[in-house]
Amino acid sequence: MSNPPADSNDPTSHALCSRVTELRKKHKLTLDQLAAASGVSRSMLSQIERGQANPTLTVTFRIAQAFGMSIGELVDQPWQSSTIEVVHGEDKSNLFRADKECQIRTLSPLHIEKNIEFYEVRIAAGSSLTSAPHFEGTKELLTITRGRARVVSGDTNCELDQGDSAHYRGDLNHSIENRGDDELVCYLVVTSP
Repeated sequence: MSNPPADSNDPTSHALCSRVTELRKKHKLTLDQLAAASGVSRSMLSQIERGQANPTLTVTFRIAQAFGMSIGELVDQPWQSSTIEVVHGEDKSNLFRADKECQIRTLSPLHIEKNIEFYEVRIAAGSSLTSAPHFEGTKELLTITRGRARVVSGDTNCELDQGDSAHYRGDLNHSIENRGDDELVCYLVVTSP
């Protein structure tokens, strides 16, 4: 069964075409890779991205699953219908990492695909958060709200106290080390090209 051609004036088709393209590029996937992950043919994905096809519910579901989201998350943009969106502190789904050494909580709405991410980071005394290089051009801005830290990015490092901020390359090996006797609490903004 073939899908009817998309109506170029249909805002829903346009939103889906833009969303699939945006997600594929954000995840650094080729059309072939997305086709393999979703079970949707490369040609159908190409037509969807160009706004030349209206995918069936099954096709839309497969694409959403490939990105680890529901159909609603794929096609809905709830931030457009409300001027305020709340990320609740007690919502455990916002925990990116939680163990005895480190807790990372995302402060950005999870459904928004973007090139800026905002986190609260808590690191236990004597522990550190070490990261491999992110995509080229990634930068990090760290602000200490409680404790003392040492930040390492590549071959450079600096010491930070409460209230200090550091901006550094995230596309090199980098780490945040707790240099105090108590829990380190800081806020991290990650920007990528």
